Amino acid sequence: MSEELVNLLFFGSMILCLGIGVPISIALGGLSVILISQFMSVNALALLPIRAFGSASSFEFTAIPMFIFMASVLERSGVAEELYDGMKALFGRLKGGLAVGTVLICTLFAAMAGVSSAATVAMGLVALPAMLSRGYSKGIALGTVAAGGSLGILIPPSVTMILYGLVASTSIGKLYAGGVLPGLLIAGLFIIYILLRCNFGQWKEQIDDELLHSEEAGTSTFRVLRGLVLPFLLISAVLFCILGGITSITEAAAVGGLGSIIIALVRRGFDGKLFLEAADATLLLTCLIFWIIIGAGTFSTIYNAIGAADLFQDVVFAMEVDRYVILALMLAILFVMGMLIETTGIIMITVPIFVPVIMALGFDPVWFGILFIIMMEIGFLTPPFGYNLFYLKGVAPPSVTIIDIYKSVFPYVLLMLLGLVSCMFFPSIVTFLPDLVFSQ
Repeated sequence: MSEELVNLLFFGSMILCLGIGVPISIALGGLSVILISQFMSVNALALLPIRAFGSASSFEFTAIPMFIFMASVLERSGVAEELYDGMKALFGRLKGGLAVGTVLICTLFAAMAGVSSAATVAMGLVALPAMLSRGYSKGIALGTVAAGGSLGILIPPSVTMILYGLVASTSIGKLYAGGVLPGLLIAGLFIIYILLRCNFGQWKEQIDDELLHSEEAGTSTFRVLRGLVLPFLLISAVLFCILGGITSITEAAAVGGLGSIIIALVRRGFDGKLFLEAADATLLLTCLIFWIIIGAGTFSTIYNAIGAADLFQDVVFAMEVDRYVILALMLAILFVMGMLIETTGIIMITVPIFVPVIMALGFDPVWFGILFIIMMEIGFLTPPFGYNLFYLKGVAPPSVTIIDIYKSVFPYVLLMLLGLVSCMFFPSIVTFLPDLVFSQ
């Protein structure tokens, strides 16, 4: 069978399975078994359990459940509420200050948790009702929570970056360093937009300042300091371990997990129930991720073994266009896939195909990795299957419809694309910190 037909069969079958609702891990794993039996020796099937065990038992992958556990403990220990009180006291007198504080909390949560769901759910429960009750429009309130929560996969320690780095054979430490400034840039764009929207123009928000100021007075200085200092200590400890070369990513994840327990203990919010709930959530999400890793890893292996990946590279190199056009096409593919497929599946399917091409075109793999992660971040917000949209719908008041959420994220998606373009035209936004930290 020709490479063209093999590619058509591979991706046609995958799209069909996903279209009829088959879970991505089962779709990719099942397709791999069928394709191996058709195109390779049946004895090759015996290698699948070995590969699956190798993926599941990899020491590097151990960081994933540890960071998920850290996020689960923080989400349940009330840290978000104290952070919110602290930000409200600091920025509450600013017009649009609650929304600005929400973005900052999401940024801090991103640096503590490494996943997008923690900040989205926490702020959806804490900040969203507060903003709506004070006159913020649904567009600002919903969009701020959904977009701010998506920063969790860009700002280190990011679980998505760990997976990308392992699949792409790219330094996770450099990816972490590279994600800091783009993450802060995008968060800054969100804040600028919020301040402009809340203070200028015909769409100016009608916020109840008087009610907000009366609530600020009841926030104690100790509560504010405790809400801000403990998260900063945890963030500093994890990032210092990673970027300072003190520990490996996995060991830094263990430090983060221990730090989250200490924070919960200081807050007197850690007990057996919280631990069991956090462990249960960690187990479920880890199993989901690892089944996708196993299925998609097998799929990409058979895809490359048959030689179908060579067709993509041959087509790319035969195109007589500027290399940035090829890069733009790849990013466009990721944008469309982000609307339809879970992030882990996108990484396992596309990275083994895209990264060799990127390397051959002379692009910095860390720089491309951050562009890739930004596209995954955008995928969390783009309908119809953006994960943050559904996280937010699950915790939003009954008056909020899914259409309200879809409309609210549109300006923030544009801001993320602006951040992406900025990183493309000014690569030093991504490469400055990796070059600074890892040049020695």
